[in-house]
Amino acid sequence: MKGADASVRNPPLDCCGGLNNVDFTKVDASAMADALQHIDLTDARFWVAVAAIVFNPFFWNVVARWEHRTRVLTRLFGGPYVACYSLAFLILLLNVYRSHSITAAMKAQARCELLEALPVFYVGSVLMALGSILVFSSFFALGFTGTFLGDYFGILMEEKVTGFPFNVTDNPMYWGSTANYLGLALIPFTEEIYRQRMRCAKQG
Repeated sequence: MKGADASVRNPPLDCCGGLNNVDFTKVDASAMADALQHIDLTDARFWVAVAAIVFNPFFWNVVARWEHRTRVLTRLFGGPYVACYSLAFLILLLNVYRSHSITAAMKAQARCELLEALPVFYVGSVLMALGSILVFSSFFALGFTGTFLGDYFGILMEEKVTGFPFNVTDNPMYWGSTANYLGLALIPFTEEIYRQRMRCAKQG
């Protein structure tokens, strides 16, 4: 009864009455519509990149959870370490292909005039630098097996890592990768712009 009385005195907060009371017909979707105008949805390279982005984390999470439940990979490869290294190698190959497909898709899409500025290149460089710091510091803190899902293979660390960068964010590898890909989206674009300008200057 005390729990019921407490819930009556302090009802759970429900902003705006929940999403059921939101009038989605009044949402201004013009910005999204304008952005979609610059994306060629008929380009197969765009969808390959989307598929790679979605598939990679889905694949390794499913495989890691399956291994944790069944230990099939451990038995197949004769031990948890070889199994973990094999999955890590496959993950790295998938990530290389993902990076390639994203770059190919970006180069095939229309260019945004707002990005045709040298500061954009600097922003991309800073993002990639910060992302690399998060990714590499996470790797050194966790080690190879800690980075590549070793705990799902029964390869556990002696204690939870709480130092940098895990004292900054709980998911430094994901945030670092996101910053890297966002920076990558900006750098090749502006590099090509200034490369073209240099070619025109030499020809002139």
